Amino acid sequence: MVDVKQFRATVSKHDGKVTVALPFDPNTAWGEKPRHHVTGVIAGQPFRGAVLAVSGTFLLSLGAAWRRDVGIEVGQAVDVALAPEGPQLDALPTDLVDALEAEPDAKAFFEALATFYRKAYLRWITGARQPEARQARIAELIGLLKASKKER
Repeated sequence: MVDVKQFRATVSKHDGKVTVALPFDPNTAWGEKPRHHVTGVIAGQPFRGAVLAVSGTFLLSLGAAWRRDVGIEVGQAVDVALAPEGPQLDALPTDLVDALEAEPDAKAFFEALATFYRKAYLRWITGARQPEARQARIAELIGLLKASKKER
C-alpha cells in the first residue's frame, strides 16, 4: 500500500533553486534510499520529481517551466500530496525481494533507480517463462545492480 504524505508548504528559494521543503524525513516514511523519486500533486497540479537532501533538509525542486505553467511563485503557500513513484519493494515478487535483501548494495541501487529502469528490469524478470530462466535472470539482475548498471 502506498503511503501518501499530505502537507501545506511555502514555495521558497534555496541555493538558486525554487523548492518546497518536506516536513518529514522520506527515509523514515518510505524506507532508507539514496534517492526518493516521487509523484503526486502540488497546488492541484500533477508533479513528478526527486527529493533532494540538502544539509538535513529534504526538498523538491520545482522547475521553471512547470512553475510557469502552473502559475506558482516564490512565497506562495501550496497544498502538497506525495507518494513514492513506481514499484516499491512491498509490491515486488517475493523471490526478487529475497534476492535484493540478500545483496544490500544491489537493493540500494535498485531503489535509487528511476521508475522507467525499475519497470524495465521487472518486465524482463516476469517475462521469463521457465522458473530456471527466472532465477537466472534474477541472479543476472543482482550482478548488474551491484555493478551500478541502470539497464541490461
